[in-house]
Formats: sequence, C-alpha cells, structure tokens
Amino acid sequence: MSNAARRALDDVSYEIDDGVAWIAIARPERYNAFRSQTVDELIHCFKLAWADAGVGVVVLTGQGDKAFCAGGDQKQRAETGDYGPSDYGLFEVEQLHRIIRAVPKPVIAAVNGVAIGGGHVLHVLADVTIAADHAIFGQNGPRVGSFDAGFGTSYLARVVGEKRAREIWFTCRRYDAETAERWGLVNRVVPLAELRAEVRRWADEMLALSPTALRFLKQSFNADSEQIGGVASLAFSGLHQFVDSEEAAEGVAAFAAKRPADFGPFRGAASV
Repeated sequence: MSNAARRALDDVSYEIDDGVAWIAIARPERYNAFRSQTVDELIHCFKLAWADAGVGVVVLTGQGDKAFCAGGDQKQRAETGDYGPSDYGLFEVEQLHRIIRAVPKPVIAAVNGVAIGGGHVLHVLADVTIAADHAIFGQNGPRVGSFDAGFGTSYLARVVGEKRAREIWFTCRRYDAETAERWGLVNRVVPLAELRAEVRRWADEMLALSPTALRFLKQSFNADSEQIGGVASLAFSGLHQFVDSEEAAEGVAAFAAKRPADFGPFRGAASV
C-alpha cells in the first residue's frame, strides 16, 4: 500500500478492491457534474492509485444510475461565474486529462449513465470504456458557451474518425450506447445491473498480465497522440479568455434560465 497522505473527500469516493482502485464522482444530485473541488479530488485519487503498489487497474465511474458525468457544473458556473474554489485557485481539468493518460496503469471508464460534455471527454481519455445499456453520450460545450479544443476533439477524432467527431461537436446530438459501441467509442455494452461485474472481469484479465508490459504499452499508445497535449494547453488558454466574453455569458445564462441560447449577435465576430 502507498504511504501517501489521504485527504478528506466530499465530491469523490475512493475504494480499493483486490487490485482495483474504484474512483467515483459522488455528486449524483448534479448528475456527477464536476466543479473545481471535484477535479482536485479526482487528481488526488488518481495519484493515490498511481503510487499504490497494490493497485493494477483504475476504474472511473459516477455514483447512482443516471450519470457517469455531465461535465462541468453549469449551475455552479451560473451562480459564481466560475467552477468554485479549489486547492490552489486553479481549475485543473487539463491536469486531470493528463493524469488519466499518464497513470501507468490501465484506466477503465465504467459509464453508468449520461457521459456528456466534459464527462464525455473523461471517458474518451480512458483506455477502455464499458457502458451500461442506458448510457447516453454527447457533447455540450457549444450549447453553453464552452469548448474543448484539445484531447476532447483531436483525440476523439482518432477514436471515431474525423467526420463523426465533427458531427459530435458541431451538432451536440445525443447518442445511445449501441451507437457508441458501433462507432468505437465504447468497448462493451451490458445491462446496468451487470456493469460492475463486467468491469471486474476486464480488470481481472488485465491484472493477470505483466504490469511492466502494460505500463510500456500504455506509454507507447500515448506517444502517438502526445502532441495533442500542446494543442490542449493552447486551447485551454483560449478557453480561459473566452469564458469571460459576452458570448460565453449568454450560453451560461440560457442554461440557467432553461431557454435556448441566442448566439446570433456573435456570428459577425466569428466571421472576421
């Protein structure tokens, strides 16, 4: 076991079960949407799993039966203009993306409901995705004045192809688990009642293999798309500027008021 200090967890749960670290976003009342504190706790748990010699596989999921993760907490954003307080005054979702890729152990996303927006990016970044048959997938950023122009786009295109990745982002449609599996977004679809057992079976297969070999293999897979990390940093710099704009504010206000956003006045600026 790791000797790393354990912090108090409010937004996330962390459980070790026979070689598997189960990390679950614990905000079912918000469809497991993440705020800054959630991101901090997720990073902490991934680091615990990284350092724990008894852990060979990491599972990321959400609590309840409705949501894996609905992305950034737009209610929080509407209330305070940001994603709330964090350990260091930073919203470190980019670092969360990087640690999911960097942890030298297979990461399985167990999608137990909606995987939308930033939650969709999290499952895409996992090494393997296993979904319940009622899961729903899709993007939401352009609806609420946000975007992910890093791994959420470029890496997604490697997973499903350029045309489908552009469709996902340019329409913000919703896709069922069967479609996601057919497109290669998901490795396996099972009934919700069987999800944990199916994830356990996949994890046990991985735990039976050489951990050093798996570490090298994961790093080798990552190497081919690592340059996307630089683009992601550039994209997040742009996003930090964009979220203070009137256009982004319209997306947040429309979400809070449960009305369609009116982005028409901003098309001129985007056409320059």
